[in-house]
Amino acid sequence: MANAALTDMRAIEPKRGWYKRNEIAITPWLFLAPAILFFLFYVIIPIYQSFALSLYSWDGLGERTFVGMGNYTELLDDRAFEVSLWNNFKWLLLYLLAIPGGLFIALFLNQTVVGIRLYKSLFFFPFVISQVVVGLVFTWFYDPTFGLLNTMIGWVGLGPINVLGDPTMVTYGIIAAGLWPQTAYCMILYLTGLNAVDPEQVEAARLDGAKGWKMLWYVIIPQLKPATFIAFVVTIIGALRSFDLISIMTNGGPFGQSRVLSFYMFEKALSEYGFRMGYGAAIAVVLFLIMLCFIAYFLWSMWKEEKVR
Repeated sequence: MANAALTDMRAIEPKRGWYKRNEIAITPWLFLAPAILFFLFYVIIPIYQSFALSLYSWDGLGERTFVGMGNYTELLDDRAFEVSLWNNFKWLLLYLLAIPGGLFIALFLNQTVVGIRLYKSLFFFPFVISQVVVGLVFTWFYDPTFGLLNTMIGWVGLGPINVLGDPTMVTYGIIAAGLWPQTAYCMILYLTGLNAVDPEQVEAARLDGAKGWKMLWYVIIPQLKPATFIAFVVTIIGALRSFDLISIMTNGGPFGQSRVLSFYMFEKALSEYGFRMGYGAAIAVVLFLIMLCFIAYFLWSMWKEEKVR
């Protein structure tokens, strides 16, 4: 009797369509579809096109000529490419100073003292202004005739220095300009992360006698790993695509000594000196692979830590 009643109920129940049967599995993909399509058309396809274009010699207008690995072979003997590559490594190394700088500023601002909102606003200010404005401000700051830098070193009896005109100093001067807003960005990330620090762990560490550097190293910093990961990725990407400050402050000079790969790619592919689209694409591919190696390493490190947990 029971089996007959169950059979009758199944016969009465309306048949559900394919979507209704798979609704739980399909719905998340429908929400992700716009982002996936955006990522496909604006990231994946351009990357593929850059790889393909780097195998050709093309001026952007006429017929393309297949040269295979010829553009990459030419890079090996290109002195300007070598200078740009080494400058990028300088950017990568020194730009990472923004991370500890942002952390210590965030620790200072994460306190309840009189006027802390004013201090936060002052430190936050570099992040909201344009890179073009940052470049102009530091260009005036470094000016050998009326710049504030030479005025200050003149107080101690030192002669004027032309930071942006000296081939040995120009890259470091531009990196210093870039560190100003980048440190502010890292500070914001760490301020957000400090709000999520577990106060119970901090209190337990205090009861065990931890304070100062031990508290910071063993209790605070481990809880800031997500913020540190984002700060590393964003800082590395910022160091590798450092174009706007160089364009505003030196335009690659003096004598091409402040070029980086992104600026050299622009010169070769789009500026009045170039229109070598294939060669510029080869430089872009090299820059992409360097960036991919760093980001893949950090993703692998984070995955490894999560797997251990």
